Amino acid sequence: MNKADVGPASAEPGQAQALRAGPLAGLAVLDLTHMLAGPYCTWVLGALGAAVTKVEMPGEGDFTRSIAPFAGGASIYFSSVNRNKRSITLNLKQPAGRAAVLRLAERADVFVENNRPGVMERLGLDYQTIARINRRIVYASISGFGQTGPYRERPAFDAVIQAMAGMMSITGEEHGPPARVGASIGDIGASLFGVIGILAALTDRATTGHGAQVDVAMFDSQIALLENPLARYLNAGDRPQRRGSRHPLITPFQAFATKDDPIVICVDTEAQWRRLCEIIGRTDLIANPLFSDSNTRTQHHAALEPELQAALLKGRRADWLAAFEAAKVPAGPLNDIVAVAEDPQVEARGMLRRVGERTFVRQPVRFSTYADMPEQPPPRLGEHTEAVLAECGYSREEIANMKAEGAI
Repeated sequence: MNKADVGPASAEPGQAQALRAGPLAGLAVLDLTHMLAGPYCTWVLGALGAAVTKVEMPGEGDFTRSIAPFAGGASIYFSSVNRNKRSITLNLKQPAGRAAVLRLAERADVFVENNRPGVMERLGLDYQTIARINRRIVYASISGFGQTGPYRERPAFDAVIQAMAGMMSITGEEHGPPARVGASIGDIGASLFGVIGILAALTDRATTGHGAQVDVAMFDSQIALLENPLARYLNAGDRPQRRGSRHPLITPFQAFATKDDPIVICVDTEAQWRRLCEIIGRTDLIANPLFSDSNTRTQHHAALEPELQAALLKGRRADWLAAFEAAKVPAGPLNDIVAVAEDPQVEARGMLRRVGERTFVRQPVRFSTYADMPEQPPPRLGEHTEAVLAECGYSREEIANMKAEGAI
């Protein structure tokens, strides 16, 4: 992807401060998102070097600014996914506010919004309108159910999407109730597909010279993440069920208790199965016809699990992990979040980084050409309004008038 093709047509002197080193440096992103699905997408783009300008309502801002807990007076929820952005306040209910968005869109490479379908059209900020003033714009719309279909105007949140897409139906203990996946994969799944769609459209733009609208639905994204359960049902009539921590097709592949702390063991080959049996002192299981291969072990899981569990309860987690590592049997501790934050591999990979006064997770993609891509703290509400408007050619008098009218 040639920077000359995907980047802005010209670099304005005032923009230099907003651009950072990274593979997307020079890319201008206009961010009209809120909550999580949209902001996570634009956070990733910003972490990769794009210059992201976030548009918020005057006096209110993104709703997540008010969500506890707080650190240094700022919402941790908001701060985590709104790093690497500048914030401007524009009242989109006023003509002057909408006109400012259009002027910003003229200079942007990417426009991201996550409103319900129809909202941007009513504001006069839909893809067709923006494309008329900037044919190179890549306009990403992230919504609950997409721009088409009978559900298109329904509101959606993570738990609703996980429930409707079937994710909750296969999550939880085998004989327990459905459970929500602990992280907001309904939002984050759509965010990451949004990033993929944006980058694909930018690549296409390098060839065609014009942009496109990228339509990403949280619902569709969950369906895509459920590729294996759906493929099994559609092609083999298998109706996936909740199975706790275990894998539906491979055995043993789950969590087990030990004398002290739990452990996860994932055996993928027959050689690993034999080594596991030797380590736990149950070589008799190898010759048992009920457990002759992964398929039969899965079929007879109810008979096998108690045998493995009884053996593992005789030792401590650290001892088992050392033995499994030496024998190259895939296994690991079942960590809580505190243990993850203190894990030496997390430290070695620099996955937690200090950004301003707070510490956050960093984006995980590494590049040989960029040793480090520093991140910027989340912006205060409207922190960059006047500077950004000045970059767009607004005079001091025009900015003062907009302020007096309540447009900023």
